[in-house]
Amino acid sequence: MALVLNNVNGRLQQRRGYVSRDLAGIMVIIAVAAIGYFAFPDNLALLTRMITIALLVLSLDLVTGYCGVATLGHAALFGSGAYAAGILSAHYGINDPLLMLLAGIAGGVASGLLSGAIILRAHGLPQLVLSIALIHLFHEFANKASSWTGGSDGLSGIAPDPVLGFFEFDLYGRTAFFFGMTLLLVVFVLLRLLVRSPFGMLCRAIKQDPLRVRAMGGSPKGALIRMYAISGAVAGVGGALNAISTQVVGLDSLSFTQSAEALVMLVLGGTGSLFGALSGTIIFMLFEDYVSAANPFHWLTMVGALLIAVVLFAPKGLYGTAANFIDRRREQRS
Repeated sequence: MALVLNNVNGRLQQRRGYVSRDLAGIMVIIAVAAIGYFAFPDNLALLTRMITIALLVLSLDLVTGYCGVATLGHAALFGSGAYAAGILSAHYGINDPLLMLLAGIAGGVASGLLSGAIILRAHGLPQLVLSIALIHLFHEFANKASSWTGGSDGLSGIAPDPVLGFFEFDLYGRTAFFFGMTLLLVVFVLLRLLVRSPFGMLCRAIKQDPLRVRAMGGSPKGALIRMYAISGAVAGVGGALNAISTQVVGLDSLSFTQSAEALVMLVLGGTGSLFGALSGTIIFMLFEDYVSAANPFHWLTMVGALLIAVVLFAPKGLYGTAANFIDRRREQRS
């Protein structure tokens, strides 16, 4: 009886620890957003862009960080969500932001299921090659279907209605920023619940030892396909937000460069951590914006030097390395 009570108390304390960490994380996200809002009042478009890319990096972390799937084509999910939302508005005149958001989620899920079904047929380097092939195929399809996507000229004519009928999308980008922050917080909370759920633990186990999971009666491929669909939904939210906030969708949303930069941001912050994905996105995009403005001719060199330094001296990413250091200090004190 005492052993059972101890186990129950241990689980309750663990859950309280998770809740306190989540609340602290949410407060930090809100604080960073508030600082950005007051520090860059004339550049809210950059902050909204950071939110859209953060959603893409979070979706990438689900399949790469938590499941161990190597991919350089994740922008296919993001771009599919952007085009789905944009086409709904430009071609069908459905301009409600929430309906456009649902279209983006549907587009992301569909592309996620398709990409997952193809990429998961291989492992290691062939898996990476398949993902690169897929992003080029998505890009070329969007370019050729110019009657729907606008081709190389981009999809224009997107005119979202006010959010909930009250909050219009102004030229200063305030509504887009607050709309994006709300979406980011909702998605972040849901993903925190997901990665700690039995399904999330199963995906982590698949990353570590898929053969043992299969021997215990699990279905690694089925679980990974479901995670790819969830990842597509998150990326679709980011893509739809991008279409709503910029009111145009270009082929760059389906580019290999977009996929590669998302992976770089994830590695910079730390894989297998939602906080790492967010911190990597913020650090990379702010550093890129500042350095490119200060030195427009050699800014890529500086970005490359930063990435080399992180990989050599903080292989678990900036957030992952900092979190490990804090945990070790706590263990030493206890």
